[in-house]
Amino acid sequence: MPPTPRPLRKLGFLTIGLFDPADPARGHQSTLEIIELGERLGFDSAWVRHRHLQYGISSPVAVLAAASQRTRRIELGTAVTPLGWENPLRLAEDLATVDVLSGGRLNPGVSVGPPMHYDQVKHALYPDTGDSEDFGHERVRRLLDLVRGKPASDFSGVEGFEVFSDVVQPHSPGLGRRLWYGGGSLGSARWAGLHGMNFLTSSVVKAEDPEGPPDFAETQLALIREFRAHHPEGEAARVSQGLVVIPTDSATPEQRARYAEFAARRLPRTATPQGPARLLFAPDLVGTSAELAERLRADAAFREVEEVAFALPFTFAHEDYVQILTDMATKLGPALGWRPAG
Repeated sequence: MPPTPRPLRKLGFLTIGLFDPADPARGHQSTLEIIELGERLGFDSAWVRHRHLQYGISSPVAVLAAASQRTRRIELGTAVTPLGWENPLRLAEDLATVDVLSGGRLNPGVSVGPPMHYDQVKHALYPDTGDSEDFGHERVRRLLDLVRGKPASDFSGVEGFEVFSDVVQPHSPGLGRRLWYGGGSLGSARWAGLHGMNFLTSSVVKAEDPEGPPDFAETQLALIREFRAHHPEGEAARVSQGLVVIPTDSATPEQRARYAEFAARRLPRTATPQGPARLLFAPDLVGTSAELAERLRADAAFREVEEVAFALPFTFAHEDYVQILTDMATKLGPALGWRPAG
């Protein structure tokens, strides 16, 4: 297999920030320590997932605010924040605040759609407007406009001793170019491109052709090309691929066996599209860095990107993440032509 025509320029990782409900502080501290380790190892970015009413990070903006004060270089992102749970104006304020605190390192990723288990949660989330909320792209457009400096109010100026702005404060001028859309369909890819966002594509996509073969890499490749075809920057538009990738170079025999069992347990779901939405899942990649580099170079979608945010398995222990990230940075990344930052 020939080398990728797009050398790997940015290497990142993604974590859910799992915690024990009996000791949530420990889990959150573990996430912050992992992000600090990522910076020391030269990773370009660290991303956290957004989980509501689960035992994972429910407030990534707060976690990344803390991470911004414990790091100096690594970019910090969300992959992704479901906007169905958010007020775009309030979120714009929080994102801009963390971006200022981080020195312009925030990469917010968002998605659309109703919240999971919406019928069970809507009375707590939107008690008066639950049946009329719009969970489509308009919510993203509102966030984009507010982050990019469009007025949020028709009033500005001095009132008494207070000064008011008509745009979100603080305003962080570069943040508007660092907003990402997490999408798994051609429509989402097209919308993100047309609105000048960056594009996050993960290990889950939609099989939209009922007649076509359920080939994950080819489906993901179609999303990337659809996005770039509609983006003002064309082929230069930023895309980040996020697969579950587990290098085993320095793993113990017990870790290797556990990693292999994890991937085998999840493999059956990759055979055919799942559920009414016809979701396609990518297989988890487990092996030595040399083996993983060969498999990634054979991946049609990987050959189209210059950035990745490899996902850490949700249920592993802290020491497992240390081993996986260390092998990624010292062995797998260099095998893909990447050089550590800093």
